[in-house]
Amino acid sequence: MSQIQTLRAPTRLDLALMLATALIWASAFVAIRVAVPETGPVWLAAIRVTVGFLVLLPYAIWRGMMWPSSRGQWAMICGMAVLNMVIPFSLIAWGGKTLEAGVLSLLMGVGPFFALIGSHFMTDDDRLTPRKLVSVALGLAGILVVVGPSAVAGLGAGPLEAKLAVLGASLCYVTAGLLIRRIDMPPVRLACLALGLGAAALIPIAFLTESAPPMGLSGTTMAALFYLGAFPTGLAYILRFHLIRTIGYTRFSLSINLIPVFGVALGVILLGEPLSLTLILALALVLAGLFVAGGGKRQSVSQTGENA
Repeated sequence: MSQIQTLRAPTRLDLALMLATALIWASAFVAIRVAVPETGPVWLAAIRVTVGFLVLLPYAIWRGMMWPSSRGQWAMICGMAVLNMVIPFSLIAWGGKTLEAGVLSLLMGVGPFFALIGSHFMTDDDRLTPRKLVSVALGLAGILVVVGPSAVAGLGAGPLEAKLAVLGASLCYVTAGLLIRRIDMPPVRLACLALGLGAAALIPIAFLTESAPPMGLSGTTMAALFYLGAFPTGLAYILRFHLIRTIGYTRFSLSINLIPVFGVALGVILLGEPLSLTLILALALVLAGLFVAGGGKRQSVSQTGENA
């Protein structure tokens, strides 16, 4: 059975799912900080992707595992998996060694602009409009408020190679997002297959770059790894694939701007950091961008077959 779905304007549920996805992704940074000292960056990526695959696999088997119907579909899914996980995880980890967190957030914040341009030229129904441009600009303004002037000044410092690596990671995510709409497969099973392919690529890379896998991990680290695999990797990828197919990558990419905002907010909640007017203003700007993106004429949805 095939699934044919046209884009529509986001509903309140879609916006809630975008908020949930961004919050889950932001929470990943807390878990990463807990686990990475014991695992190393490449093994952490390999383990979280493997856990995500194993969590989704029983459901995918129960629903009936689906396989690509042609070599072209296989090529797109393999490319999407590499661009979604293998390359960006590695580039961000490498760039993060020499760049401050605020600079990383700013560089990743250009992702929605990449999405806006890429969707305009590579799709027929997710074109650039003044409304979308305003929404992306509001989102980036929110990031600028959160990271502050020091991060903007920091763009002039640090190795150029590291900045290009982070921009490359953002471009990888955008390219993968554009490929998702061309793959005719329900979101859960597509996510499961992509995670399986990602794990198959990352595990050998981890052996080559960091030798044997880490042993004797603490209970806290193991809990963090399971959380990373089950939620920021497994669940978040399902939500990502679903939203891209229903509301388009341009609109979905706006949730990326919420990640640094939620990251700071989690610091307030979990680490007792002070709540500032800056955080409130940043959240208001990003939410305003989502509100602007949510307007427009609603399109009908034509759907055939399974949707999970």
